[in-house]
Order: sequence, then C-alpha cells, then structure tokens
Amino acid sequence: MMFACMCLAFLLMLNFNTQAQTHKKVSPQAKGAIIGGAGGAVAGGLIGHGVGGAVIGAAVGAGGGYIIGNESRRAAEKKRRIAWRRAHPRHHHHYKTTTTTVVTTH
Repeated sequence: MMFACMCLAFLLMLNFNTQAQTHKKVSPQAKGAIIGGAGGAVAGGLIGHGVGGAVIGAAVGAGGGYIIGNESRRAAEKKRRIAWRRAHPRHHHHYKTTTTTVVTTH
C-alpha cells in the first residue's frame, strides 16, 4: 500500500514536471494544489495506513496547497500594483475640482 502511494506521488510529480517543460502556464493555485495533494497523499498513506488515509490526506493537502498558492498569487499581485503606482505617480492623484460661483447683481 505504501508503495502504491509513493508511485502515485511520483507520477503526479512527473506529470507536473512534464507540463512545466511544455511551457504551459500553471497558476500558483494549481501548483499549490498539486504539490499539496501529492504530499498529503503520501503523508495520509503513511499515517492512516491505507487508501482512506491517503485520500483524506490528498484532499486536505490539495485544499491547503490551493489556499497557500492563492495567497502567494495575491501577494505578488499586490507588490506588482504597488510598483506600478510608484512608477506612474501622476495617474493616481486625486485632483480636487473647484466650482466657481458667479454672482451677478443688477
């Protein structure tokens, strides 16, 4: 059983490396889910002593990996936005518009 879990984790990692070599973009969320799922399956198989433990571990690991990948993507996006705002300061000024009131007397 442990051998089957190790083979599954190896095949997932091999598939992940193959996709990276064909220059397909994989989101940080997907990378986190794949790595977390593979690690969770191995850990669940070792701790849970069976397929049930491996499935639960894979699900928990994939969910946790997705969350970590999503937070990583959000942090990188925030840094990119801050850098753009620093490079383009004139686009983010809040100009005050003034209204002129004309008073006419007769």
